[in-house]
This record gives sequence, C-alpha cells and structure tokens, in this order.
Amino acid sequence: MIEGWYGGDYLVLFQEDAPAIEKAYDLSSHLPNHRLVGLRSWDDFIVEDEDGNRFTLPTVPLSLQYLRAYPLGDVRQDLVADEGLRGKIKWYIKPVVFGGDPGLGENIAWVALDQHAQLVRFWNRKYQEIRHES
Repeated sequence: MIEGWYGGDYLVLFQEDAPAIEKAYDLSSHLPNHRLVGLRSWDDFIVEDEDGNRFTLPTVPLSLQYLRAYPLGDVRQDLVADEGLRGKIKWYIKPVVFGGDPGLGENIAWVALDQHAQLVRFWNRKYQEIRHES
C-alpha cells in the first residue's frame, strides 16, 4: 500500500493488498466485476472494471449509478508523502448521504483502514435498508 498527495487529491493505492482489502469492504456485493484500486481523498473508492477502465465512486453509497470515469495512470512515483496522514483515513461520523456535514468540523474522525472497512460496510447496509423501505 502506498499513499500520498497527487495534485489536490490524497491517494491511497492498495496494490498487492487490494484483493484482501476488497473483501474487507465487501466490494463484490455492491460492484460485481470491479476490483478495488484504492481511495481518492478518502471519500471515494478508485475501482477498475474488467477492461481496465478506472472509476471513482463514493464509499457510501456504493452503487454503480455513481461511477465516474477516473483515468488514473501509474502515479506511484508522483505521490508526495505526508507522514502526518500516513495510515489515517478521514471519515464522516454521519455520512454526507445521510445529512452529515461535509466540512472539516465536528463530523470528521480519523480512522485506521480496518475500522474504515467496518464503517463502510455498516453504512452501506443502512443505505440499502432505507432504500428498500422506500
């Protein structure tokens, strides 16, 4: 796993760890035929389809309808390390899709990758429950 700034985005690229991390996020349940590449500015996953096309989409909700093209090449050498952020993932305590404040205020917590995976799974289940109740 490598991470750092690439322009205005903070990227976390999972590399050889991607298959295990993809399982931790339960990505295949939400995005069949896609593989996990990493995180973009903590809010979005970077995924790749079977043809190698790359996309971003919010970590919550994980839905094909939110896929946006993201033509990211091999930027590993261009990442600018930030030791103050290494190993930390920004998390909205109340996700934005549920009305949480997207600003850098009291709705932000910094979590480790394993906790982030748990939170993403939990809130995506909640999103699906609410969506099916409507």
